[in-house]
Amino acid sequence: MTKKYHFIFLTVFITAFSIVRGQEIQIFTLEDFDLMGDVKSCLVSTDYGKEEYDFNKKGFLTKSVTRYNDQDYDAVYYKYKNDDLLEKRSESYRNGVFDASTSIAHFYEIDSTDNLKIQERIFSYEKEFLDEYIYGYDEFGDLISIQRINNNGTDVTLVEHKKFKGENTVTYLLNDAPVKSIRTSTLKPINKAAQRIVLTKEYLNGEENDAFEEVYTMDGRLMAQQEFEYNSKLKKFEPTTRTSYEYDEKGMLISEIAKRGAGIIKKEYIYQYDNSEVGNWIKQIVTPDNTYTTRKITYYPAETKVIKE
Repeated sequence: MTKKYHFIFLTVFITAFSIVRGQEIQIFTLEDFDLMGDVKSCLVSTDYGKEEYDFNKKGFLTKSVTRYNDQDYDAVYYKYKNDDLLEKRSESYRNGVFDASTSIAHFYEIDSTDNLKIQERIFSYEKEFLDEYIYGYDEFGDLISIQRINNNGTDVTLVEHKKFKGENTVTYLLNDAPVKSIRTSTLKPINKAAQRIVLTKEYLNGEENDAFEEVYTMDGRLMAQQEFEYNSKLKKFEPTTRTSYEYDEKGMLISEIAKRGAGIIKKEYIYQYDNSEVGNWIKQIVTPDNTYTTRKITYYPAETKVIKE
């Protein structure tokens, strides 16, 4: 299964992940970077920047670096214990010098004595306390609350899970006001394979703001996305851009067609692959823009099995 990825500045997204709340703590793995096999590191280069990713032998991301130039870059380090995220450090370097004022550290504690609870504490590298988040889960392992504590007080995001006639809706409520809702359902068209439909609505100040609907195959391949804008006068969502995706027999994205009104934008993706057993791609060309992404992939050496006589 291949996804759509925008590698450059992904580290910035990962660094800011703790600021944008509304979902659980995420551990990044090889699959999130469209990589397979025993990958040790991946250097991504485009015509506008570079990214570096390191992975442990279990495929967990341990380090990511975004390089803007030789002197300016951001690095994120991940530390694990028993497959759980224990620590994350986000460091900034400008003019080749470490910038403590914009670098932060996240520390995680897991309490599983009753229902699972995860505590995340965030400090600056100048040892200033910034935020604390407490994630609470129910007996089924579903996230049900996010409590944020800092010098400005306490905010609580409640996460409601509702199931009705085959639909599963997850709603995030910040101080009782909706922030986002995600409704997942299964559609079984006549003479066609079943599809998974995910409708996401986002709210601003408790009011509906925008939405998008995604259509997936049952194995998780994104086939289409419909975007909506909320018409406050008519009090309803109106469709805007619809994007459809096409894949080859390997599951690689080969075309993307976006339609908005009478306008159509089409992109095609061309790949070159390495000689490894898994066949990861090492160059992606996007037409008609003629932009490119290249990847230099390093693998862990194969382990030699000792045969006992």
